[in-house]
Amino acid sequence: MGGPAHEETRRGHSGTGPGAITPDGCAVEVYTRLPVGDEPDVIASAVPAGASLLELGCGTGRVTHPLLERGFAVTAVDESPGMLEHVRGARTVCSPIETLELGERFDAVLLSSFLVHAGDVRVRDALLRACRRHVADDGCVLIQREGEDWHERVPRERRAGGGLVRIAAADPTDDPRVSAVRCEYVFPDATWTQTFLSRRMGREEFEDALAGAGLAVDSYLTEDRTWVRALPTA
Repeated sequence: MGGPAHEETRRGHSGTGPGAITPDGCAVEVYTRLPVGDEPDVIASAVPAGASLLELGCGTGRVTHPLLERGFAVTAVDESPGMLEHVRGARTVCSPIETLELGERFDAVLLSSFLVHAGDVRVRDALLRACRRHVADDGCVLIQREGEDWHERVPRERRAGGGLVRIAAADPTDDPRVSAVRCEYVFPDATWTQTFLSRRMGREEFEDALAGAGLAVDSYLTEDRTWVRALPTA
């Protein structure tokens, strides 16, 4: 399996399956098949109506499109041109998040898909700094965290979009805080895998990382504390 349209992958990340694979191991076609969850509801509850949103790591627009339908002005950023080809109605920017420099600021910056758990702390800190430099002084940053027991609660699986999403393993690495997570996407006509590095972060470490980037937790938006609203600090 696999196709010719694979981009150069990030260290510790890989993906298999038909079609384009992004630098972090995601399969573009998988993200065209996965349905949106409660992300738009959580985001809409935490920002003003009609706010300007900077969505970092937008993928194929799974969350972008419902936000546009709700009247938000979305600038959608992804490092994969293949992902961005599927985004409709939003301004799109092709760039790694870490080096993004738009020279403008937004009412809210979104960092979802558990990107804040990047295995390399230098990448994590660069992601958070990108959030900080693009958020308005009176704006907010919305961040999606992993569940606190996710590295231990494997394997686990759920139905999604006519397929099965399975977290098959969270294998140890040289860093005891980092796991190599293997995810499988099983559909009747095809199977994809993604392996990525994920850093465990308890609440204290997470809030310390935010502080290092000039952000502070305002509130945890969901009962499981996986969604966080952070505000810029002086």
